Amino acid sequence: MKDSWNSQSAEIVAARPDLVIASVPYQATSLAEILKTGTPVLALAPHSLADIYRDIAMIAGIIGRFERAEAVICAMQAEIEQVRRTASQVATRPKVFCEEWGKPIIRSQPWVAELVEAAGGEFVGPPGVQTNAEEVLRAAPDVLVAAWCGAGDRVPLEKTIRQRGWQDLPASKSGRVFCIRDELLNTPAPIQLRLTG
Repeated sequence: MKDSWNSQSAEIVAARPDLVIASVPYQATSLAEILKTGTPVLALAPHSLADIYRDIAMIAGIIGRFERAEAVICAMQAEIEQVRRTASQVATRPKVFCEEWGKPIIRSQPWVAELVEAAGGEFVGPPGVQTNAEEVLRAAPDVLVAAWCGAGDRVPLEKTIRQRGWQDLPASKSGRVFCIRDELLNTPAPIQLRLTG
């Protein structure tokens, strides 16, 4: 499987696609390679869950699979709503800091904030923007989630906590520091990996 980080035009031509679907994050040179093939390109840049649902419907419209898109969207919405109902039974709302990149520190995108809220958490800070270690320290999150783009499950959590001086955060003290594969939250994923994780 190729993506917009490492696609070469020759590989795309060899695959003879009817359509190339690209999604953020884009690498300009790879996208240029894709465009050289002359193949139609659909470039997506969702910001919210609503955008993701719309993109699914748009892709389905292009390939003529409207019913399948409706089923996928309804299933996603139902799963998220079930999580929301379950979370509403819990009295406390932990503060959750999610980051999609570590140098510089960038908070996860708005749809991740929506998922955190649905799961009963309070997303720390404005989503999708750069922050710094001191700002996160002041926010004192109860949970830390690292889902660095392109890092998979290889975020060095202990080293990162130590380098940033986050040892005394509530999340660190309680052991609620997690690495989630980025394709589950931040980036396009193979079909078997769902955004709703």
